[in-house]
Amino acid sequence: QVQLVESGGGSVQAGGSLRLSCAASGRTISRLAMGWFRQAPGKERELVAAISWPGIPYYPDSVKGRFTISRDNAKNTAYLIMNSLKPEDTAVYYCNADPNYSTVLAARFDSWGQGTQVTVSS
Repeated sequence: QVQLVESGGGSVQAGGSLRLSCAASGRTISRLAMGWFRQAPGKERELVAAISWPGIPYYPDSVKGRFTISRDNAKNTAYLIMNSLKPEDTAVYYCNADPNYSTVLAARFDSWGQGTQVTVSS
């Protein structure tokens, strides 16, 4: 089973950028679909980006054009580059992975890591 650790969060002003990292251990991510998710206080966790193991990305409309997901299989790490950040992007961000892309898109996971806090001020 893969273990994932998120990092790179922080506090930025609106319009700023951050790069989140998701470091994997326990197995290679090369044949896993990866996803980034976020949960704001009082809201349900939502998918913000996903990438299949061949490298095809998906973004919901709320972040399309601003967020970019990528993967470095050699480093066993996935990334989320977030540009033009808005206060409504404030949340704890999580990554997760599964061999099945539909599982990632549906966020059908039994366990989650600690996440990394992103705070965007206006």
